[in-house]
Amino acid sequence: MTKQHRPTSPITALVLVLCTPVAAWWLIGDLTGDEARRLAAEGVELDYAIRPVSLGATGDRVVGVLACVGVALALAWLIRATARRRLDRRWWWVLAPLVAAGVLLGLAWRVLTAGGIGANIGAGLMVIAGGPALAVLLIVAAVAALRMRRNRPPRAPHRAE
Repeated sequence: MTKQHRPTSPITALVLVLCTPVAAWWLIGDLTGDEARRLAAEGVELDYAIRPVSLGATGDRVVGVLACVGVALALAWLIRATARRRLDRRWWWVLAPLVAAGVLLGLAWRVLTAGGIGANIGAGLMVIAGGPALAVLLIVAAVAALRMRRNRPPRAPHRAE
């Protein structure tokens, strides 16, 4: 009887990639400046490139903590799988740029949703610099995945017994 191999590594990698932007968003925190906060407390309406979405302080904290736990557990699982040779080390050439892209997305969301008075220069800079950086990270991950696919050994034909 052959042992069934469960595809836990792809699911774990997906958890890592999806939780990373949320964890980064929560860990970075609100980037609204102190002066803008003071003016908002006085009743001045803040300007936003994108209005922030919030589940309230408790909801945001729960989502952030769950995302951080997801990242930590997924990283631990993938590192363990790599050490036990259940995950090809070359997958890290795909995962690392995707994780970096997730951190960049979390940062970009915080910059774009920061309140201010007048123009949000950081939002413009994030779009100008962050967009190409994100594109490069995604291209690097895609190229690494394609190289792995091209360089894998051919499968042995399946024999019916």
